[in-house]
Amino acid sequence: MDTLRIAFSGAGYIARVHAQAVWAAPGATPVALVDHQPDTKQSFTEQFGITRVYTRVEDLLADGEVDALVVCTPNYLHAHESLAALKAGVHVLVEKPMAMNAREAQEMVAAARDNHVVLMVAHNWRFDEEVMWLRRQVLDGRIGRVIRTKGYAVHVNWGPRGWFTQRDLAGGGAAADMGVHALDTARFIMGDPQPVSVYARLGSFYQNFDVEDTALMMINWDNGAVSYIESGWWQPHADMEAAATQVYGVHGMAQVFPTRLVRFTEPGAPPEEIDGGFRPRVNHYSPEMYQRQMAAFINCIQGGKPSLQCARQGMINMQILDAAYESARTDQLVHIQEIEV
Repeated sequence: MDTLRIAFSGAGYIARVHAQAVWAAPGATPVALVDHQPDTKQSFTEQFGITRVYTRVEDLLADGEVDALVVCTPNYLHAHESLAALKAGVHVLVEKPMAMNAREAQEMVAAARDNHVVLMVAHNWRFDEEVMWLRRQVLDGRIGRVIRTKGYAVHVNWGPRGWFTQRDLAGGGAAADMGVHALDTARFIMGDPQPVSVYARLGSFYQNFDVEDTALMMINWDNGAVSYIESGWWQPHADMEAAATQVYGVHGMAQVFPTRLVRFTEPGAPPEEIDGGFRPRVNHYSPEMYQRQMAAFINCIQGGKPSLQCARQGMINMQILDAAYESARTDQLVHIQEIEV
């Protein structure tokens, strides 16, 4: 395939991160932008040398000459814009959460399948070198059967503004914005088990939002493990870095940030500590993981074998979020049925 022509919908911070990843990737180039904000539109096109600019995805698709679309708009547009592109035969990388709910996510996965194109959800922590290292340790059985995990995705004394805090535009608050990172990281490290049930408590306590700024979820998996997920904005304290995860097995524990593994060898013997050899991070969100993510997206397209794995994982995450919101509304445990697509 010739150089992959990639367009962007949205010109905010995360769109620029993805565009820089395209710049770093061989075999791809940014060619077009869909955005309606004059200031961000101009600075984005100047930074990345883009001359084709649109206000609607439909107009971009009508003009053609684009192979893939990176969707970085507010959550309520994710399904609409992705479906338009997928049905036009254009590959899609969509920001998390992939949709407003699992029903929309299911439609997106089906559209990718029916039109033989790639749909990937930007769960970027799957491409972090420390998370990938820990996943290998856990799946190799270094800490034995996993019993439980704890995940954190918290902003301390800070939180987003604008559309992030509006239910009709975002679908949810801290759980949809931050919690989805923590739950996806836990699933990935364990080898992507299926969720069985969810219990959640959500609320807005620190700011006057119509979405939650505090979210606690407990997720039961089909491998017998349970995950505790803590996410929030404007929190007064966090035990660990944003997106940190701890995994407890019958023979030890492992964690990312700081990344290490502690393994029990035999009764009475001191535990064996295994250091992954990673240095303390200056930038928690490393550009390298976004570059690996973009490279995987490009390779999937150029390999000619569409993969729905990441899209399916995004859809399952939406099922978990839907169940969490329902559980918080009813104060009941909510069971999850596997979706067939």
